[in-house]
Amino acid sequence: MKRILLSWSGGKDSAWALLELRRQPGIEIVALLTTFNEAFDRVAMHAVRSELMRAQADAAGLPLWAVPLPWPCSNEQYEERMAAVCARARGEGISAVAFGDLFLEDVRAYRERQMAKAGLEPLFPLWAKPTPELAREMVAAGLRATLTCIDTEKLPAALAGREYDQELLADFPPEADPCGERGEFHSFVHTGPMLRRPIPVRRGEQRRDGRFIFTDLLLAE
Repeated sequence: MKRILLSWSGGKDSAWALLELRRQPGIEIVALLTTFNEAFDRVAMHAVRSELMRAQADAAGLPLWAVPLPWPCSNEQYEERMAAVCARARGEGISAVAFGDLFLEDVRAYRERQMAKAGLEPLFPLWAKPTPELAREMVAAGLRATLTCIDTEKLPAALAGREYDQELLADFPPEADPCGERGEFHSFVHTGPMLRRPIPVRRGEQRRDGRFIFTDLLLAE
């Protein structure tokens, strides 16, 4: 049985990677690995609150390994803290780390270099899947997510805070990747076949920071 750690942003790609990994025999997913901005207690770029991430991990039936990062965070600091997590993983019999990357070769190459240093195998269960088909498959399977961050240089501002569904896919500009792999958007999954139950969320305030619009999400009562 291969014990693996799954890099977890809370967005649709890492959530779908979890589903794909669970379909494979001989794999035990030990935990979800998430980095948090120490200053704001949120996932970087996704800007999702830590309490939502913990609720999501609980709904997925897995423990959350939270890695706090300073703000601002240098690449050296990031790699130092990740190296410590990888050492913990090896100590717990974990042999691989899985990522939800889709097609960016430079991102994959960086992860492969870092995992080689850490003595862990990198896994990419979604790699090279055609993203238009993958997006439709996610939606058809019942995955639902809210866009928590959009890049207004790549998407219309009106799409901020929208639900990831068939209507949203139809509203994406033709040049945008429907899975947001080039940074068009980031999301938080609240419903889907990888979760044991839906996570009740409500939209909070929206704020603009330069080219990005962030939509705050809160646990609904």
